[in-house]
Amino acid sequence: QVQLVESGGGLVQAGGSLRLSCAASGRAFSPYTMGWFRQAPGKEREFVAAIIWTGGSTYYADSVKGRFTISRDNAKNTVYLQMNSLKPEDTAVYYCAARSLFRYMGDYVDGQGYDSWGQGTQVTVSS
Repeated sequence: QVQLVESGGGLVQAGGSLRLSCAASGRAFSPYTMGWFRQAPGKEREFVAAIIWTGGSTYYADSVKGRFTISRDNAKNTVYLQMNSLKPEDTAVYYCAARSLFRYMGDYVDGQGYDSWGQGTQVTVSS
């Protein structure tokens, strides 16, 4: 079983930056995709970014494209989310997730397809 632990959340002013980390542990950690999702109070969980673990291809929600960067360190089994030019609407609990299988093109946006989830880290952006 895979365990995911996020860190790096906090309070930041609008325009600032944060870097989230997600460390994975467990036997035979070999995901197909790692993703970041977020959930704001009263809203549904939404896709933020994803990275294909072996190939490194990256995908982003339109709302964060150009501001956020997802990356990974295969040797450390860690995925990162660099968040720049943060806006108050980025305020949410951020979750990392791992999915083991590829099912269809674009499946990385579907949270239900992910096998493992972290506990989440709070990001608050003040105006």
